[in-house]
Amino acid sequence: MSTISSPGIGSGIDVQTIVSQLVALEKAPLAQLETQASSIQTKLSAFGAIKSQVSTLGDAANKLAGSSGWNAVTASSSNPTAIGVTAAAGAPATSLTMEVSQLAKAQSTASTAVASGTGVGTGSLTIELGSWNAGSFAAGAATPVSVTIGAGDDTLAEIAAKINDADAGVSATVLKDASGERLLLRSKATGLENGFRITASDDDGNDTDASGLSRLSFDGMSATGTSQTQAGQNALATVNGVSITSASNRLSDTLPGLTLQLSQVTTEPVEIDVSTDLDAIRTNVKAFVDAYNALANNLATVTKYDAGSKTAGTLQGDSSAVGLQTALRGMMRSVTASTPFTRLSEIGIEMQTGGTLKLDSEKFDAALASPDAVKSLFTVDTGDAATQGFGRKMKAFTDGLLSVDGLVSTRTTALQKSLDRNGREQDKVEERASRAEVRYLAQYNAMDATVAKFNALNTFVSQQITLWNNAG
Repeated sequence: MSTISSPGIGSGIDVQTIVSQLVALEKAPLAQLETQASSIQTKLSAFGAIKSQVSTLGDAANKLAGSSGWNAVTASSSNPTAIGVTAAAGAPATSLTMEVSQLAKAQSTASTAVASGTGVGTGSLTIELGSWNAGSFAAGAATPVSVTIGAGDDTLAEIAAKINDADAGVSATVLKDASGERLLLRSKATGLENGFRITASDDDGNDTDASGLSRLSFDGMSATGTSQTQAGQNALATVNGVSITSASNRLSDTLPGLTLQLSQVTTEPVEIDVSTDLDAIRTNVKAFVDAYNALANNLATVTKYDAGSKTAGTLQGDSSAVGLQTALRGMMRSVTASTPFTRLSEIGIEMQTGGTLKLDSEKFDAALASPDAVKSLFTVDTGDAATQGFGRKMKAFTDGLLSVDGLVSTRTTALQKSLDRNGREQDKVEERASRAEVRYLAQYNAMDATVAKFNALNTFVSQQITLWNNAG
């Protein structure tokens, strides 16, 4: 059963206020703990930002540590309408001349016209892939595909659908005009070796006439109802005067790293040029400098002391942050075992007052006249951390910082443990204050009850004395 409690009602003393003030004194340590927790959380956030920036710097360094940041190339064609060119990363720089005398084409056939929607015949059509030579067909390695044409599937539209569903290496469509419908067939791939032959097994008993299902057959010579509208042919071209042939107009393995798209027969030589993509290198190096500066600026901000406002940075005096700042600056001033460049300053990446880097574009472009030399400055592998290329040494350094036992990780872990301890201490203070509140209330309620009894006794005695006086 619940009860109504009114501390102090018996004595007239404000017990609730007294207890509240006593509990507040018990909780006094919370203020300092909360301030400490806020400071630790701020430091954790600062190291979180540093960790992210170190990771970004590591990614930028990694790109420059190996070939991926240096092997981008650019390719151009003097007549891209006729010959298009793309180059994969790492393709060797080159210059060559091409001419195209013939484009690769796919074999195509067309049947004679039949009345729209009428039956063509029943039986089966067998489609074989291979090559034609002077009217003779040489079957290829693909297995012939047979398509059965039943009484309910004898319109050209239905036959075309069955051929397409059979995935026989040819595509079928129906052409409709004033004279009726024609079945058009075309090889899915271009080139001499990707032609096709169609033979019929006609239920009318004659497989070679121009009626029934046999009118859709094509064997290259017989006068059936189907004729060839385009013979399969290979692309013919020359590269620096050397003749080449291809079943496809897309040449992906003719030249290392290059893909050539033949689109037109040429009337004059087409110049193809492949060179190192210097813009991509500039972008990668600038990304490295920018990532370093973002980290350097952040470290400078969180570790500084502003004498004017008398405010300290979040990590001012933090040995881990200050040590990281010093190590980064020292690394950027170090040397490598590469040649002819051994320092970043020699290619235009110079340390500024305050610890940031500045990229001198003019000096860097001059160094890029020898791209392999600049590459060596970042990629040389000596096995010695002190003389490794800058990409390699910075990647190794950032990996170490972010490893489980690295500086950033261990400092973050230590701060988190401090924050957890602080939380436990706050819980203890709250728990002690709660117990004290219960104890104080019990004590003051007991006192209040005792005072109430004395007050009642006092009132009773006073009343008795008054009665006695009146009686006298």
